[in-house]
Amino acid sequence: MTQNPNARPAECTAALELLRTQGWCVIPNASPRETIEALAADLAPIYEATPFCEGDFYGGRTKRFGSLLKRSPLAAALAMDDLILAVSEEVLSPWCDTLQLNLMQAIALHPGAPAQFPHRDQDMWQGVKGEVEYLVNVMWPLTRFTVENGGTIIYPCSHGSEALSDVMPERSIVAEFGPGDAFLFLGSTLHGAGANRSAEIRKAVVVSYCLGWLKPYENQWLAYPPAIARGFSPELAALVGYRQHRPNLGNYEGICPSLLLTGNLPDHIGAVDALRPDQAEAVAEYRIGQEAAA
Repeated sequence: MTQNPNARPAECTAALELLRTQGWCVIPNASPRETIEALAADLAPIYEATPFCEGDFYGGRTKRFGSLLKRSPLAAALAMDDLILAVSEEVLSPWCDTLQLNLMQAIALHPGAPAQFPHRDQDMWQGVKGEVEYLVNVMWPLTRFTVENGGTIIYPCSHGSEALSDVMPERSIVAEFGPGDAFLFLGSTLHGAGANRSAEIRKAVVVSYCLGWLKPYENQWLAYPPAIARGFSPELAALVGYRQHRPNLGNYEGICPSLLLTGNLPDHIGAVDALRPDQAEAVAEYRIGQEAAA
């Protein structure tokens, strides 16, 4: 991973410090309010048509839908935000070669919704906890988040090795922020939606990024099959899974799946190595040794 020159280094450093020490942060004015308002207008009829969720975790007074990159052309600006990507890459790069889009989901918390079960999103996966960060969540509010309308309850310093504790943290807060702001928290940070005791609907878009070798929450190739992903920029297509994670993970017929988007797919394909430099070096040394022995 390389540092994006458009990532505003000072803001990136400040966000990383808060994520590492508190497990969450808010970046004010991360996106133009006009972009968020236009995105909200695009999604409004879909919110209206979407049924309420079923189950105590999702909540019977909550609506959720995904596949946002094909529902509004404005969604890509959030997924590809330079500052957010720079922060996410810095957090996740110790454990992966590239990151990927885990989900992009719209959520509407309706009046009367109860508080959500406190949880850590990393528990989707059964890997080691307390040592690895699996994902970074970004909440982009479409309406203001408040205590009254069910703003996210966050448990500061509940991340990292604290996720191994069976004791419920005593301290929690509700982060209040509005359209244009970005609310970031780690996959190891305990959190949950608050109860909506207001008369308004609390809406947001959640974008999350995870390690590139994990199975993501949202099946990106079904959400964005090649016919859809051909309209994406190469960078966005890569983020939703049209690239390999070295060594050789996520390939199509032994090659990078980005070839599916070119329109030049041959009938027969020869597999091509996609190795990390250290692996390529080890394989080359082994081959040289075998040739010398022969």
